[in-house]
Amino acid sequence: MLWEALEIAQLMPVVKALPGGLDAVVTEGGENFSQGQRQLFCLARAFVRKSSILIMDEATASIDMATESILQKVVMTAFADRTVVTIAHRVHTILGSDAVIVMKRGGIVEYDEPDVLLEQKDSVFSAFVRADK
Repeated sequence: MLWEALEIAQLMPVVKALPGGLDAVVTEGGENFSQGQRQLFCLARAFVRKSSILIMDEATASIDMATESILQKVVMTAFADRTVVTIAHRVHTILGSDAVIVMKRGGIVEYDEPDVLLEQKDSVFSAFVRADK
């Protein structure tokens, strides 16, 4: 199960290259891995734990675009049968979601499927997407 999770998170080559493989020493805070790799390890851990709900709070904020793409693919495939709550400022990362909730000061401003909100030119979400391009 562990190797499967590492393969899904595209971390198997990284772990195999470490001195000691799975028994390698990880420095405090995981500093011997990139920020993107640490995020992917978190996904692998959630996969192993069989978490039914995955909460991603700005998971793509500090990673490069290539790693963000990997992270998005892992979430869409490995967690397709689970509930994923994504808190994001990079609007393009949630365009493939089943539903979007736009909040302001703790209240819900909009809630619908992304495509429905995008069709509404006066929607807050639509404005976010236009500004993100």
